[in-house]
Amino acid sequence: MKYTFDIVGVSPVLYFFHHQQQIWQTPQPQGIEYLGTHTCTLDACLESVEIVTVNWGWNLDQVVDTVVQFWLNNSDSINYWKARLQDAGRDNLLVARIADITALQAEFESLLGKNW
Repeated sequence: MKYTFDIVGVSPVLYFFHHQQQIWQTPQPQGIEYLGTHTCTLDACLESVEIVTVNWGWNLDQVVDTVVQFWLNNSDSINYWKARLQDAGRDNLLVARIADITALQAEFESLLGKNW
């Protein structure tokens, strides 16, 4: 199984919490998780990813490697989001997405209205 990790934005804590509550209450495609952390660091992202791998039964080593590779290859993006998080203030979270690539592709296709 292959995974993907991306930083998708900065969100107020309460908005992120509300969004997560909506996801838990409605059926969602399996294999996609959104994570929130107060700091834009590799350690913080890895800590939040460890919880998700247990829920989905994902291969922790592969997921960790995916996050580390993102961190190594996207320094400009990471610096951008770190600055946005600082600008937003302490009541905000960095939001990231970790997903099984197949599940993410299926979600994107459903958003585009394609049934392959």
